[in-house]
Amino acid sequence: MLTFLEGLGRRTVRGIEELGYHAALFAESIYWLVWGKRIGQPVRNNHVVKEMVSVGINALPIITVLSFSIGIMLAIQGIHTLKTFGAQNQVVLGIALSVTREFAPLIVAILVAGRSGSAFAARIGTMKISQELDALKVMGINPVRYLLAPALLAMLVMVPTVTFFADLVGLLGGGLYSAAELGIGLDVYWERTLDVLDPEDLMQGLVKSVLFAVMISLISAANGFSVSGGAEGVGRATTRAVVMSIAAILVTDMLFTYFMNQ
Repeated sequence: MLTFLEGLGRRTVRGIEELGYHAALFAESIYWLVWGKRIGQPVRNNHVVKEMVSVGINALPIITVLSFSIGIMLAIQGIHTLKTFGAQNQVVLGIALSVTREFAPLIVAILVAGRSGSAFAARIGTMKISQELDALKVMGINPVRYLLAPALLAMLVMVPTVTFFADLVGLLGGGLYSAAELGIGLDVYWERTLDVLDPEDLMQGLVKSVLFAVMISLISAANGFSVSGGAEGVGRATTRAVVMSIAAILVTDMLFTYFMNQ
């Protein structure tokens, strides 16, 4: 029993230390983004644009496929379930709220965590193992300013933008299936969608995407900066970054949804 409590205490302390490290990375990144230019050490725009392309533009094809599929899936399940009550025409409400509030931000965040987050953690970890981070410090370049700040800004811009794109594609997928299954026109579908959607529904998903962007950036960077043990350590850190990011996304989504719907 004593051994168990001792192990639990150590893990708790490590968890608190890790949260503090994430908070410190976030604060330092915001400092460089806000004050870097004023002290002659700005975050380079070309680095930000490069990260934006990697996070958002390159992910559009797979985001399109996944969002379109989710929209169709919601339409199939919604129509099948509502037929029991003779209310299949109400499927538009279910699709609109589910896509904008939940599925679009979740799909985008999980894909970004698995794709860009893992690559970011691996890149930082490889740079640490090869002592490139030490070389940056010797040259007077802060690793957080050079690596994390551009990635964080790119995530904050592109994850909500891509989420909005996923909203449109998901709603289109649900509309096409509903039109074919229920015989309603797409114009009628979009009109009903706009009637049932409030700006708050759209903003709920976009605010979530901002939180997810911050978590993915910080978790990936923290795991990359903490790499040890050579190439094997880079692999462990990359896997841990993805698992932690997805777990944080799902838990945060659950808590956010709970409090927003009270």
